[in-house]
Amino acid sequence: MLQWPAGHIGHLTQHQIDALGNFKKLCEQKGYYTPASEDGKVPSSHDDETLLRYIRARKWIPQEAFVQFRETEDWRIENQLDTLYETIDVDEYEQTRRLYPQWTGRRDKRGIPLYVYEVSQVDSKDVNAHASGKDAKHAKQATTATTPRHLLRLFALYENLCRFVLPLCSALPNRPHGESPISQSNNIVDISKVGFAKFWSLRNHMGDASKLASAHYPETLDRIFVIGAPSFFPTVWEWAKKWFDPITVSKIFILSDKTMFETLSKYVDVDNIPKKYGGRLDWQFGDRPFLEPAIADNLRWKEDVREKGHRTLPKGPVRWQYDDKGDLVATAIGTEHGKRRALVIAGLHPEAGVARLALSPGRVNANPQVGSLHASSQPSSRTGAYTVPYTDIDQDIASPPTDSRQGTSSTRFEQQNNTHAQGQMAHGTPDYKVDGRGERQGIMEPNTVGQAPKEHPMKYPQPGDGEGQQPSMMEQAQSYATQAVEQVQGLSGSVLVAVGMGEKKEEVAAPKEVKPDDPRVDDMPAKNVEEFLRYKAMSQPQPPGK
Repeated sequence: MLQWPAGHIGHLTQHQIDALGNFKKLCEQKGYYTPASEDGKVPSSHDDETLLRYIRARKWIPQEAFVQFRETEDWRIENQLDTLYETIDVDEYEQTRRLYPQWTGRRDKRGIPLYVYEVSQVDSKDVNAHASGKDAKHAKQATTATTPRHLLRLFALYENLCRFVLPLCSALPNRPHGESPISQSNNIVDISKVGFAKFWSLRNHMGDASKLASAHYPETLDRIFVIGAPSFFPTVWEWAKKWFDPITVSKIFILSDKTMFETLSKYVDVDNIPKKYGGRLDWQFGDRPFLEPAIADNLRWKEDVREKGHRTLPKGPVRWQYDDKGDLVATAIGTEHGKRRALVIAGLHPEAGVARLALSPGRVNANPQVGSLHASSQPSSRTGAYTVPYTDIDQDIASPPTDSRQGTSSTRFEQQNNTHAQGQMAHGTPDYKVDGRGERQGIMEPNTVGQAPKEHPMKYPQPGDGEGQQPSMMEQAQSYATQAVEQVQGLSGSVLVAVGMGEKKEEVAAPKEVKPDDPRVDDMPAKNVEEFLRYKAMSQPQPPGK
């Protein structure tokens, strides 16, 4: 197992140093990385610790790391992650925060931030409202070509981890291995009082988030402590862990009530363990961070923000930037009631010899006059649609326009395949209205950009197109059966992917012997296919009619 700080800055083997160098050269050649200027006044577009996250995730293979890095950089630009974090509505951010792991304001014994996720506190109704956008109050947000709106709000939380929490923990003095930046988090996942039905209802919520997080925020997870596992979980875990990379499995600790505090206290000081888990920290899921003294005392506070009598952070996103003296300045950002906020909270003077972490996980440009790091300008998606909520009451502008039509119906989106409109409306999510029974209905509007006209229905590729022939009835039936099996298998994975456990082991399964399709199916009338397939699948076949 690769224990921190092995594989991080200051603790690299020669092989790892060479792999990082080759990775940087490859990224530079492809236009995705800019090294620092020779005089050192302009920093590189990405710091080494950020790049190391990708190459560690890809087993130190530069070519594979570049593929993931390139996809993430393109994804960040297309979805305007920098603008999202600057302009997200504060109330929406807070609503999203309550559905995912939360920072306690504490660290483990090595200085790595400690997060907690209580699954029982997550209401499936809130998840559904979050996914449908019904919890949005003060801002409108367009969907994007690749990422649903509710997941974009989730990534505002990941941006908070990368832009505020990790740089803060890295810059604090008097921690072990101060030469290595902190680029990962520890998570307590509490699944006590959670039944199988709830896991099932949350499977998409947790699974989709983990899949995208693993793709675009790799190697931000150090350990996971699973607490309160229900009776069925050991069976599920023995089944599911075979699908995961051995390194990922080694990060997961399944703790019983008897071993919970003993194990946690090996890694986390008792003052930083919540009382619910045997420690002394008066913090509950839903609270804002209860900043530990080592953090609160090192910050020069401009705003006295408190909760339950102790130092904490304001609601909404917070980011760091450097001032003209080289000190870090924490600023509360986001949008409140349509107005951008920029509230300076506190400052921090980085001490010599303590590692620094980039203030953004993506490409940045530097202003050498003030030493500030600013996100590079991000173009809009190829359709011209914006991807984040933005409303400026003072200037009477909004992005997207308040009266603009967003999305397209799922039916029309599918009809774009293999037509002249394919790819023109990559957003693909429908605009909804609620009917008299309270059900959501997709709206089909023929004037939406990129929708396929009715005279261009979806068609299957024809022989000679290079794509094969229309699938037979048997092939379609096999495809549906495979999808059903994958959905059942995904349940046990979703239990584990709440905070990023979904980094499945990438390996090619051994080819299985496939029985040839029965040619009689293709020539059979459609109404007889189901009866024929049932007859073929019977454990003790009997002639029809018996």
